[in-house]
Amino acid sequence: MKKVRMGIIGAGLRGGLAHYWHKSEGESEVVAIADISNERIAKFQEKYETPLYQTNDYKELLKRNDIDAVAVLSPDYLHEEHVIAALEAGKHVYSEKPLAITVEGCDRIIEAWEKSGKHLMVGFNMRYMSMYQTMKELIDSGAIGELKAIWVRHFVGFGGYFYYHDWHGKSENTTSLLLQKGSHDLDVIHWISGKYTTKVSAFGSLDYYGGDMPNDLTCPECELKNTCPEYVAHTFTQCAFREEIDVEDNNMLIMELEGGIKASYLQCHFTPDYNRNYTFIGTEGRIENDDVNGKIHLKTRKTNTWKELSDVTYDLKQEEGSHGGADPKITQDFIDLILHGKEPLTTPFAGRMSVAVGCAATESIRAGGKVVRVSQESSIVHS
Repeated sequence: MKKVRMGIIGAGLRGGLAHYWHKSEGESEVVAIADISNERIAKFQEKYETPLYQTNDYKELLKRNDIDAVAVLSPDYLHEEHVIAALEAGKHVYSEKPLAITVEGCDRIIEAWEKSGKHLMVGFNMRYMSMYQTMKELIDSGAIGELKAIWVRHFVGFGGYFYYHDWHGKSENTTSLLLQKGSHDLDVIHWISGKYTTKVSAFGSLDYYGGDMPNDLTCPECELKNTCPEYVAHTFTQCAFREEIDVEDNNMLIMELEGGIKASYLQCHFTPDYNRNYTFIGTEGRIENDDVNGKIHLKTRKTNTWKELSDVTYDLKQEEGSHGGADPKITQDFIDLILHGKEPLTTPFAGRMSVAVGCAATESIRAGGKVVRVSQESSIVHS
């Protein structure tokens, strides 16, 4: 194979990832799109100079012999179905995170992947951001000694627009936003520490969104649109205060990782700003990021060595491409995996473990904060 021919399942927001695979002189090209919406398909096709095979039925896309690999960019609750079907059809698969919305779903995907002989890659693009790669390299170098604690604060400034005006607001579609939004952060905690979570306790609630408005109400037709703080005019227009919303918008969890490392993750969807604040504390210092200004601060404590005199601030360089330059790199890694056998920064099991922590935390929240253990063993029981 000299060029990977890509089929895309899902032409929504993450459909924009596909253009990084379409390289006329490169090693990949997009040849097909499947989506239930003709309007989305038409908008997707406008971005490509060559005609794509178009279908509303992803199964028809999977039947084609001129497709080598598939990117599953559909809504979370469809990932399990689409990924397994693609693997069984003999396609290599790139799956957006979360891998699935249940641990059982992840385990079924991994089982199908192991049987298929094909490649499966999970879209954890934060692993490809220079911000977090730099932090990992510093920690791995021993700059802060032995890692003992991790604190993560996630201010989701556009939480209403992206998660409460559409399908994300119902738990049957997402389980929890600790999977959809939090899976990135839970994965980074695991990746940078090199350890997986063993148990979790969490509290959370629906403190701002949801309410008693009709489920079929949309912003453009609402009588309160001139005064509503969550009014939007396009794209995602379902009422953010509709009755069916049942996923928490304010979450706090604490975790214990392998080796006794303690971690916390705080996520709020009605903050005025948007940023992620990571702090890693070790026996000889700590690292904290400032993703708004593109900086990493390394602070050291007295250890009777040169370190006590050498606090350092790292200025991150600007990169081209979406998600801080991560999307071009992660899409190329998928092609390099297929054509050259180069292992990517992510693994299917890592995808499974971020979902496992999100599900365990959600269980804890809805049971009043009880401690829930996180297993690394498959949940599939064969008869």
